[in-house]
Amino acid sequence: MTELFRLFLAFAKIGGFTFGGGLAMLPMMQREIVEHHGWATENELIDYYAIGQCTPGIIAVNVATFIGTKRKGVIGGIFATLGVVTPSVIIITLIAVCIQNFQDVPAVQWAFSGIRPAVAALVLDAVLKIGKKSLTDVFTVLIFLAVAALSLFTSISPAVFVLVAGVLGILLKGGKQHAPSA
Repeated sequence: MTELFRLFLAFAKIGGFTFGGGLAMLPMMQREIVEHHGWATENELIDYYAIGQCTPGIIAVNVATFIGTKRKGVIGGIFATLGVVTPSVIIITLIAVCIQNFQDVPAVQWAFSGIRPAVAALVLDAVLKIGKKSLTDVFTVLIFLAVAALSLFTSISPAVFVLVAGVLGILLKGGKQHAPSA
């Protein structure tokens, strides 16, 4: 089995077995990419999440593209991206064909009411895992609290938060590495 095929299958698994969008896919991505395949470290994956969040498109697709490109260049990015989107395209097509016939069925409505809290739990799991790796000092905790508060009470784009936090990291942490020793 070639690595291109492994990329496609791993991301097809992620795309086919996680529901709730890109953020709900993060725990499964962490298991597949870091733990199972070793295609990236936890810190690299967190960086990919951040970049994927502030670039256009769906975070899971962006991360798949980054990982695939890292592993096998442009063709790897294409295979990984196709892997993560193919199950969704198939599922959405089937749902679109059938939804008119089943949307009013109580069992379908109940299933969706059960899926929503499960998705919330998956997103919370991703937040906690990323938080453990990312909140390493007072500086990072302050950035987290500021972004959390601003995102709750304003309509500022998440891309702005990521960019500003990146600049702050460069200015505040980058300067410490180059400061003369006493």
